[in-house]
Amino acid sequence: MRDFLLRSVVYRPISTLLICLTIIIAVSWGAGLLVFKGDSRVFFKPDNPQLQAFDQMESVYAKSDNVAFLLVPKNRDIFTRENIELIHSLTDRSWQIPYVSRVDSLTNFQHSFASDDELIVGDLVRNPQLIDQPMLDQLRAISLREPLLVKRLISEQGHVSLINVTVQKQGVDPEQELADISQYARKLQQEFSQTYPDVDIHLTGLVMMDVAFIEAALYDNETLVPLMFIVVFLAIGLLLKTITGSIAALIIAISSIAVTLGATGWLGIYLTPPSAAAPIMILTIVVADCVHILSGMIHEMRQGKTRHQALYDSVSTNLKPIFLTSATTALGFLTMNFSDVPPFQDLGNMVAFGVMIAFVLSITLFPALLSLLPMKVSSQQNYQGSPLMTKMSHFVVAHHRRLLPGSVIVMACMLLFIPQNELNDKYVEFFDESVPFRAATELMEQELSGIDTLEFSIETGVTGGINNPQVIAAIADFSDWLRTLPEVDHVNTITDIFKRLNKNMHNDDPSWYKLPDNEELAAQYLLLYEMSLPMGLDLNNQVNLDKSATRLVVTLKNLSTYQLLELEEYVSDWFAEQYPDLELKSSSISLMFAHVSKKNIESMLFGSVIALILISPILGVALRSAKYGLISLLPNLLPAGIAFGIWGLLVGEVGLGLSVIIGTTLGIVVDDTVHFISKYLHARRERQMSPQDAVHYSFQRVGPALWITTFILIGGFLILGLSTYRVNAEMGIMTATTIAVALIIDFIFLPSLLIATDKAAVAAQPDEDIENNQLTPKEKLPC
Repeated sequence: MRDFLLRSVVYRPISTLLICLTIIIAVSWGAGLLVFKGDSRVFFKPDNPQLQAFDQMESVYAKSDNVAFLLVPKNRDIFTRENIELIHSLTDRSWQIPYVSRVDSLTNFQHSFASDDELIVGDLVRNPQLIDQPMLDQLRAISLREPLLVKRLISEQGHVSLINVTVQKQGVDPEQELADISQYARKLQQEFSQTYPDVDIHLTGLVMMDVAFIEAALYDNETLVPLMFIVVFLAIGLLLKTITGSIAALIIAISSIAVTLGATGWLGIYLTPPSAAAPIMILTIVVADCVHILSGMIHEMRQGKTRHQALYDSVSTNLKPIFLTSATTALGFLTMNFSDVPPFQDLGNMVAFGVMIAFVLSITLFPALLSLLPMKVSSQQNYQGSPLMTKMSHFVVAHHRRLLPGSVIVMACMLLFIPQNELNDKYVEFFDESVPFRAATELMEQELSGIDTLEFSIETGVTGGINNPQVIAAIADFSDWLRTLPEVDHVNTITDIFKRLNKNMHNDDPSWYKLPDNEELAAQYLLLYEMSLPMGLDLNNQVNLDKSATRLVVTLKNLSTYQLLELEEYVSDWFAEQYPDLELKSSSISLMFAHVSKKNIESMLFGSVIALILISPILGVALRSAKYGLISLLPNLLPAGIAFGIWGLLVGEVGLGLSVIIGTTLGIVVDDTVHFISKYLHARRERQMSPQDAVHYSFQRVGPALWITTFILIGGFLILGLSTYRVNAEMGIMTATTIAVALIIDFIFLPSLLIATDKAAVAAQPDEDIENNQLTPKEKLPC
């Protein structure tokens, strides 16, 4: 049956071609149904506890989605008439941004003061056209003393200011709503940059982060995918010297990608920034199958066989190894389903599906194309194989006694650097430094305050509970304690408003800048203040409806993932110990990413163990030997460990993208090991060669294909490393490093290990067994 199918593919290519094209077109049609989602929420499962806590926080208080204008005057002074006019004007125009619910700035800050027996509440700057220098000096004094402004909307030096626009999307068409908000914000940025050329205006905020996700993925698809196609075409054409083979391989790659995207569309799966990298990954992995068949075919033709016979022999010989490597690669990517990040699950499923589709097309459509397309390979009498592989095999065989312990020592040294890696994920660093969102956000962190936040909801469980003087005092003490922590930049708390109101109600006497000590008085202060606030600037972002809870927003300095998680635990424990009668709930975007990064690494390590447990018996059964199955584990496991050691030595930070590397690369690196050991065992079992000659044979028969496919895989994943989306970039660089290490191990450590173990086995056999098995060490490699 197997031979019949292979002969049908090779000798009846047109029928195969028509059947494959029909299926490809039908399935790939679903690509038109694909929808891209760039919302940061796609990184979390619906039942994610941190997401649920965040949603609950937003349902009680105001939404956190925002666009922020960072204003950096070139004269390094916000308090000039022109700059105040800019802030005032841009604040007014920001109310026209689609879905806006609130605008906070220096000029519309609701400043309160006493006037005789009245409490006056209003914009800090009402008419900037009439402002003079004494008024500017007074504005500076008020602003830089106000804790709700400093390091939130104005820098401590008064040289940078922020306008924060809170938006509340309707959720009817999230992607269009996102586009409407960002386009209008960018229009304002461009307009005011032209009107006020002496002020640099930057855009940041959660909305701009979501836009950056989408734009990074679109940029990758527009630039990196075409670049990868060019690299593959040139690599195959130049290294194997066949344009026909390059064209056929690209057709298989395009078809595999189209079928994968089509199936994704039919199944209603969203594309996200991580899963958008699937085409590049599929492209690089697909080429490996094609190169093995193409290389084998060229090898046979150089030995004098006809094109069809050479093609048949190559497909027949490579069918089992290609299936095995495709299955293990798919299994490796399927371990991404253990990830706690849905986009990584989608990426793993898409690549696994694409790899198996590529296998089917590689043994059907690819041979059919090679049968139809013209290809000329000169027959070479007494063809001895690749000169490079000949030199490599002789070097390894001659020095295997030194190479084996030497490589073990080097690998052990590299593994020692693994603990140097530290878990550190910041969502702003998901993007390359060239991305405007990251540049603006890091500038804000440098000039104004940090980007990470912790949001705390302090709940009394009693209606009007936040007016209780004891509760107010507890909140104030908690806020003051937070400000003493070295990790904290700013604390936005309701108690600062209580203190200011108490001072106002005592004729602005500074000695009364303290908390009210009477519950009824505190409630009256807060009610009077709220009644004076304009629409859109109420206290709903700080106090819930029945006044039983209040929210504190803590802005933090640059922290690693573990530092952020440790700080959350430390603060929660401190609060529970100090105020057991109050309940503290925590949440934030930063906290969500920190938790999912930590949990993702743990779940992916478990997934990698499962993959190893599944792949190991597969290799043992396929190689028909438990011994060689165990031997194959070392060159399959070591590359990822050594790559992490190299990463720990050179970089030292592991983020969300690198948490899936072990599982994904485990399947890929199996490719080299399986092909090498398969050829080695073929030489030992079928041709009854000595271990040394079997190594020579393996280098000649599979060596060229291995280094060519490795070169292409490294090139493909390094191109992914050019992505402006850092999660994909780091994943590409780390995968390329792992694959490069895997080839070195398979060309130096593995053959040395095979010779050492098999020579020991041969030496242990009686002479008559050696004679019966015909394991003649002197047998030479046949031409």
